[in-house]
Amino acid sequence: MELTVATILITFAGVFLICFMKGAFGGGFSIIGIPLLSTVMDPVMAGGLLAPLFIAMDLFALLYWKPSTWSKPDLLPLLPGLVTGIGFGYLLFRFLDHRAIAIVMAAVTLIFVGLWLLAGAEVTTRARSTPKAITAGLASGVTTMVAHSGGPPLAMYLLPLGLSKEVYAGTTSLFFTVGNATKAVPWLLLVKPTVGVWILMALCLPAIPAGVWAGWRLHGSLDQRQIYRICYALLVVTALKLLWDGVSGYLVI
Repeated sequence: MELTVATILITFAGVFLICFMKGAFGGGFSIIGIPLLSTVMDPVMAGGLLAPLFIAMDLFALLYWKPSTWSKPDLLPLLPGLVTGIGFGYLLFRFLDHRAIAIVMAAVTLIFVGLWLLAGAEVTTRARSTPKAITAGLASGVTTMVAHSGGPPLAMYLLPLGLSKEVYAGTTSLFFTVGNATKAVPWLLLVKPTVGVWILMALCLPAIPAGVWAGWRLHGSLDQRQIYRICYALLVVTALKLLWDGVSGYLVI
């Protein structure tokens, strides 16, 4: 990777977009910004670049998503599964078929959104389930470690609960704060950033407060129904991106 003006600008835009998503929806949709990064660097290198930046993004986002916005009854079973899943993902990183994981996650996500549409596309309020929460945390841990795509499993658990838009965003924000802090060291062990990558990280730091603030302002201007519909739409975009990554990976061979 050459540290050109185009590389810096495109990476800055990708980091800004990820931060915007964190400010608006709390987290879980970072994969939306990764296609921009993949135009100027290898996806694995992008993972190594994002691992430390995610920590800075999350800490800044928590200035907006304070403890009053965290759903502690949901985080209690979610977080152990998340940390365990990241551990599994790290141990199996070199052996897991990333393409198959991407395709399966895309299919499950599209089915989930399809069922929501068939049910009337309304905000629902369903009972919590500890086994489902642990499973969602575990799946999110594996997929966030392998492909920075831990958002769909968490969203599939949280969205049907009908949490307020602030609590939904705050809960996802803290969830991925813990997840990104946990996976930072494993990612840096797997992908040792070069001096150029560290310089690029430093140049992208100003995108963090600007992106989170802009996203937070958007969040404040939308009501709960709009937020949920956008989240479901983003799940479709995420699923299509995962599907493309998986299928195209097999076609290259």
